[in-house]
Amino acid sequence: MIPSNKLVFGAIFPQVIYKNNNYDTGIILIGINEKPDIMIINNLSDDKIDYEDYLNDSIIDNGYKTLFVLVDGFATRISAFIENLFNVYGLELNFIGGGAGSLDMVQKPCLITNNGLIKDAAIVAAFKANSSVGVQHGWQRLCGPFKVTHSLKNSICMLDNKAAFDVYKEVIENDSGKKIDADNFFDIAKAYPFGISKMGTESIIRDPIMLSDDNCIVCVGDIPQDSFVHIFKGEADMLIKASGDAFNQAKLNFENRSGKENIFFIDCISRALFLKDDFNKEIEAINYDNSIIVGALTLGEIANSGKDYLEFYNKTAVVALIDNL
Repeated sequence: MIPSNKLVFGAIFPQVIYKNNNYDTGIILIGINEKPDIMIINNLSDDKIDYEDYLNDSIIDNGYKTLFVLVDGFATRISAFIENLFNVYGLELNFIGGGAGSLDMVQKPCLITNNGLIKDAAIVAAFKANSSVGVQHGWQRLCGPFKVTHSLKNSICMLDNKAAFDVYKEVIENDSGKKIDADNFFDIAKAYPFGISKMGTESIIRDPIMLSDDNCIVCVGDIPQDSFVHIFKGEADMLIKASGDAFNQAKLNFENRSGKENIFFIDCISRALFLKDDFNKEIEAINYDNSIIVGALTLGEIANSGKDYLEFYNKTAVVALIDNL
C-alpha cells in the first residue's frame, strides 16, 4: 500500500529506458510538478462493459491537455477501451502510454496504484502540461493482403478461409528458412508482425506472441474480423530510423515549445529483442539538447499526435515531448 498523501501511478514493464540505455531490472521514479486527475478502469477484458461510462468527460473543460494511459497488456479488450477513450476525448488531447506486463506471457498484477498492484485494468492520468507526440514503426510489407475471415478479439484464427497459422507458417518459413512451431513461435514471430490496413495512414502493427490451444495466432491487441492484414518484415536500419522520425515528428508538431521539454520514449519490447545490441541506436536517434530520455519497453503502445486517430499500436516507436511536467 502507498501512503494516501502520496499520489502515485505506474506500471511494471519488460524493460525501462533511462538516458541512452535500456534495462531489464530497475525502477524509474519521476516526480511531477502538478497533481493529475487519475482514473482507474477495471475489468478490461469484460465484454459487457461500456468504458465510456467510467471516463471523466469534464477533463477537457478543466484544462487538461495530456493523458498518460497505462493498460494491462494481456487484457483482451484494449482496443475497445482505446476506442472509448477517443469517443470521449477526440482530438482535443495528446495521449502517451503503453501495455504493462512481463515476457512470461502470463497475466498478473502489473499496474501500480495507491491501493497496490492490479491487473486487467487501465490507468488514465490527465495533466495540464503541453505536449507533442510522434509515432513511426519502420516495418516493411512482406506479403499480403489477407482477409481476416475469423478472429476472436486478439486472436487470428483464419486468413482467406484457411487456418491462420498455416498461412503464416508458409510465408515465414519461405522467407526465413526456419521452421516455426508453438515452442519457438515468439522467437521467430518477433521479426514478422501483422499490419492492419488503414485508409490514408500507416498500417497498425500487431505483434504475434503465441499460439493458442486451438492453433489461433494470439496478438497484442484486437484483430477485427473482415479486416485486411499484411505480414511485415523488419530491417534494422529502418526500425532505427523510425524512432528518429517519430522524434522529429513530435518536434514539428509542438506549437508552443519552451526548448526544455521532457522526453518520454515508449517503444515495443519486441523491437528491442529483434534489434538486440543495436537497440541503443534507436535511443541515440533521439538527440535533443542533452535532455534526459526516460521511458519503457512495452507490450503495445498507446498514442496519437493530437491530429490523428488514437490507436493501440504494436512494435511501434512513440516519442512524446512534454513541457513543464
